[in-house]
Amino acid sequence: GCLINSEEFNYGMETREAYKRGDLSSDLVEEQKKVQEADLLIFQFPLYWFSMPAIMKGWMDRVLVQGFAHEFPNCYDSGLLKNKLALFSFTTGGSKEMYEKGAINGDIRHLLWPMQHGIMHFCGVRVLEPHICFAPEYVSEEKRKGMLIAWAQRLKTLWNEEPINCSPEWYFK
Repeated sequence: GCLINSEEFNYGMETREAYKRGDLSSDLVEEQKKVQEADLLIFQFPLYWFSMPAIMKGWMDRVLVQGFAHEFPNCYDSGLLKNKLALFSFTTGGSKEMYEKGAINGDIRHLLWPMQHGIMHFCGVRVLEPHICFAPEYVSEEKRKGMLIAWAQRLKTLWNEEPINCSPEWYFK
């Protein structure tokens, strides 16, 4: 479609207007339908450079556009996706001890702040405690199997969990 302002490109404004006009590409519309129909969004990924992989961040940038996922002042607890839950399930390259407060990689909760609070909670999504498998490539086969069993067990009880308190206190205590 046509740009709102061809002199000064503003991605957020242009995607919001394209969403409102129904001019987003069909692949994005299809992904938004999936989000609308879901009660729970599970994001499974390897922690990569202290964040989600770029392709996942690109999905969020392109799918969770203003007007669909958020619209000021409807953000955080009143965000447009407020009836949804999200869970970040990921693996790390380092051990649990490497992601603790004061450790070389810093507190894992600090890394989660932009993903869970800055994206999901901003859109109104309630966030469940993350599921983290630390350094699966460096542990024994038995421990990897244990990680899979723990994940399978957790999936059976997710609906009984309470979301985290998506406030700075949860992340930076």
